[in-house]
Amino acid sequence: MRQTRTDNIADKAINPEVTGFFHPDSNTISYVVRDPHSEHAVLIDPVLDFDTASARTSTVFADHLLEHVRSQELSVDWILETHAHADHLSAAHYLKQKLGAPVAIGRNIKTVQQTFARLFNLDADFPVNGSQFDRLLDEGDVLGAGDLKIEVLHTPGHTPACLSYLIGDAAFVGDTLFMPDYGTARADFPGGDAHQLYRSIQKLFTLPDDTRMYMCHDYMPGSRLVKWETTVAEQRRNNIHVHEGISEEQFVAMREKRDASLAMPRLILPSIQVNIRAGTLPPAEDNGVSYLKIPLNVLR
Repeated sequence: MRQTRTDNIADKAINPEVTGFFHPDSNTISYVVRDPHSEHAVLIDPVLDFDTASARTSTVFADHLLEHVRSQELSVDWILETHAHADHLSAAHYLKQKLGAPVAIGRNIKTVQQTFARLFNLDADFPVNGSQFDRLLDEGDVLGAGDLKIEVLHTPGHTPACLSYLIGDAAFVGDTLFMPDYGTARADFPGGDAHQLYRSIQKLFTLPDDTRMYMCHDYMPGSRLVKWETTVAEQRRNNIHVHEGISEEQFVAMREKRDASLAMPRLILPSIQVNIRAGTLPPAEDNGVSYLKIPLNVLR
């Protein structure tokens, strides 16, 4: 019999108003999550535009978030990252400068920093202690934004630092799950683990069936329209990789076979270097220019 979480904050919390913003270049959805009883809000997984050909960043998409925040006269209490993304650059630092809101991520970002500091051969001036972020979060931590209570769930597997945020009846699951017709996240990045990913998904599946689930990405299989909201019940019934009846062994075998066929994300090298720094660019060199490193013949 499936056990359902009955002791979590969703049973007694205010349910949020959720507005999603789709970033077509990276297939990412960023969220403004609002307390319906006040002006308080949080931002989740904001995107910084990056042109690979020119290596130029821009804030066009992040400015759409800002425009929404300002038009609604919202007060942003937190900028929340679900993990250090490998498919887009984070706009957390830019939005922190504009809004004054602190940036939070999972405590295991330190493990991710250690791994990629070695990959990029970063020097001792890059601390691997998570100090680039304002708050490091653990399982069971609770943040606030007005009357909203934000429960932190540690959901590793895609990366060691992956978090999901449970806000009332809404769960923001990062890259752990996609829409049911696309399946689940890959688990072959450094520190990823398909066994952990399965167990994290099963943790999410213990949330009440009508819990709204919000995805961080949508790849529109079959050329359907973009979608980013589903429910726990729909995921459990219909997720093509991990619906009810799929064992851990079956899932791991599928995930490892599928991951072996996938190319690295287009933006993994620039995005990780920025995202482990909480959205800041690498320090400028003596000519005033910031540089990204490209390690050769390391990633497959």
